[in-house]
Amino acid sequence: MAGNLTTGSQNYNNGEGIRIFKGTAPDIAMVQEMRYGANTPADIRTFVNLAFGPEFSYYRGSSGNIPNGVVSRYPILAAGDWVDVKVGDRAFTWARIDIPGDTHLFAISVHLLTSSAANRQAQSQNLVNLINANVPPGDWVTISGDFNTSSRTEAALTTLGAVVTTTGPFPADRNGNGNTNASRGKPYDWVTVSPGLHALATSTVYGASVFPAGLVADTRVYSPISEIAPALTSDSGAQYMQHMGIVRDFDIQVALPSIHVDAPNGGEQLVIGAATSIQWTASNVASVDLDYAADGVTYSRIASGLTGSSYAWTVPAPATTAARIRVSSGATSDTSDAAFAVITGGGGGTGDVILNEILANEPGSSTAGEFIELVNRGTGTVDLSGWRLSDAAALRHTFAAGTTLAAGARITVFAGATGIPAGVTALVASTGQLGLSNSGDTVTLANSSGASVSSFTYTSTLAGQDGVSMNRSPDGSTGGFALHTTLSTKLSSPNGAP
Repeated sequence: MAGNLTTGSQNYNNGEGIRIFKGTAPDIAMVQEMRYGANTPADIRTFVNLAFGPEFSYYRGSSGNIPNGVVSRYPILAAGDWVDVKVGDRAFTWARIDIPGDTHLFAISVHLLTSSAANRQAQSQNLVNLINANVPPGDWVTISGDFNTSSRTEAALTTLGAVVTTTGPFPADRNGNGNTNASRGKPYDWVTVSPGLHALATSTVYGASVFPAGLVADTRVYSPISEIAPALTSDSGAQYMQHMGIVRDFDIQVALPSIHVDAPNGGEQLVIGAATSIQWTASNVASVDLDYAADGVTYSRIASGLTGSSYAWTVPAPATTAARIRVSSGATSDTSDAAFAVITGGGGGTGDVILNEILANEPGSSTAGEFIELVNRGTGTVDLSGWRLSDAAALRHTFAAGTTLAAGARITVFAGATGIPAGVTALVASTGQLGLSNSGDTVTLANSSGASVSSFTYTSTLAGQDGVSMNRSPDGSTGGFALHTTLSTKLSSPNGAP
């Protein structure tokens, strides 16, 4: 926005200009005649707070009686004044602004002379030379403020056209009038930008009102005035209000930062003391921080300022079934989708638990004889606390807290205590049944987070003989299932059958 909206003795003390700035709510404003109160730093800060908000930064020209200024919602990286050789009571005041996206905005607040078109042309050429000498390559430029131009064909505008776009379409009021002096007959005030930013121009919208090329903010004709409250209808007609505000909008697409935890992302079993890799995918962030929560809630820092996509991590104690990882960069973060387990590894190594043997067709008529056998093929002990066995119909068993399975060991769950043969150590299904169908079913072993660890779907071919189980072939491997009686090398079944 550009605004030379002073009243009274060329200041903002009476409040009309403040209300117009507040109601039009620009993100960046080039302000002319930036005077308020006694013009102390505290007074100017008060003006900015009232007209824009305490979150805004600003730079006010350091020379002259009626200095220009730049006010910004976004961080001001640097600011200063360039001498205007034609006038002594203000300068070309500039600020380099870190707007959203990868391109900075070099904003210049100007107040050209009223005396003659020739003077304005000389000022414009001086300004173009300063821009070419001082603006960092790649920055967008805006030259905005009170140009005092009598027409849109003045030579000054042609000169400025070397660095900014000065052609239409132009902002206008609700009646289509684009002129900005008090009598609305001349285009005094401008918001001009470099061609790259001009290409991103979009409509200015307040409430239900849309201004395709931007707004000339004349409160005398704006309706409904409530759309730009607290501005009042009378504000633009206040005594000595010589200009209207100019508002333009630009649609700058910004790639948002994103982070995704890839591993451990839920369901894993990590062994205390073992090395593992935390992995993530991130975009549009400079670096990330890693945090770990053994309880899934209270996070502590693992590492900071990482620029890669993985981190070698030694899994810490204690054992838990609720662990999560968080990867963050500022306000952007992601955590493991579900909890993972941290287990005691029995001297090191990693567990690998599989469904090894299933008896769906019990011997005789008592379903208590149904069983499911697990084998730990890994090299470390696995904590089975909270792990679950289910079939296609329902949850059948939950392993009690403290249940572990050592490397190379087996554990069997029977449907009922009466089905366990004498001398066999086994568990009884916590629900009192396994419910395995002889016509086909799906058996699933899930960890405490509900993630599937091992699953097998069988047909009646493997459940058609009384008392004959289906077994991995070879036994204890990840091979397919076959009838126990067909295995060339096998252990006895948990029910004592060959």
